[in-house]
Amino acid sequence: MNRINQLFKEKEGNLLSIYFTAGYPNLNSTLDIAEALEKAGADFLEIGVPYSDPLADGPVIQNSSLRAIENGMTVKVLFEQLKDLRKRVSIPVLLMGYVNPVLQYGVANFCKSCEEVGVDGVIVPDLPMYEYEELYKDCFEQHKLSNIFLITPTTSEARIRKIDELSNGFIYLLSSSSTTGKNLNVNTDVEGYFARIASMGLKNPTMVGFGISDNKSFSKASQYAKGAIVGSAFVKLLGEEGYMEKIGEFVAALKGKEVVA
Repeated sequence: MNRINQLFKEKEGNLLSIYFTAGYPNLNSTLDIAEALEKAGADFLEIGVPYSDPLADGPVIQNSSLRAIENGMTVKVLFEQLKDLRKRVSIPVLLMGYVNPVLQYGVANFCKSCEEVGVDGVIVPDLPMYEYEELYKDCFEQHKLSNIFLITPTTSEARIRKIDELSNGFIYLLSSSSTTGKNLNVNTDVEGYFARIASMGLKNPTMVGFGISDNKSFSKASQYAKGAIVGSAFVKLLGEEGYMEKIGEFVAALKGKEVVA
């Protein structure tokens, strides 16, 4: 049982995951931000691997990716930085990125490096499910990595069942089929979609992502899933002056709690 499974076993709900881009706003800010997020009360983290053509991301995360690349962030540099990850961070950590940098680094090397630095799972939105199952599943499992699949409002029940069968961590439930950065609009269709997934009796827990930016959207998403994932709103904060001092307040506001001193 890795840290992801342990977390979902121990905590009933209202889990908060925060996404941020490695190497943004500064090349060496990755571990400082991760440590601050854990101290502030985040339940787990998604560290983005910057890529020059992040198709699923909106302008905020796209810009952070380009800035990180300009700063000198690469997959190799990230793993160098993460060598001290488990000296400073104890909560689950996932890497999120696109398949091209992973293939360039080498899938076997990538999985091995993840295990060595203490990464618990990966999210690769453009990795086809059949390729994962046929080519990479054994490698992921050998290195104790959870591969997190995404589903959208248009994903068929058959595909959702297959994803549930292949998953061993959680399922990333996209609130819409658009890019990141759009505010969550919980209308009748979205509520119906969330309720439909919740009623399927999946063996894996779900987390809602895309459009979560405040306590209202976090609380609404958490009614239908184990919790929610915040990305663009936090990355936007990292573009502000004095961002490190604002992290505690940001996480507390999302959870509707007092700031952790």
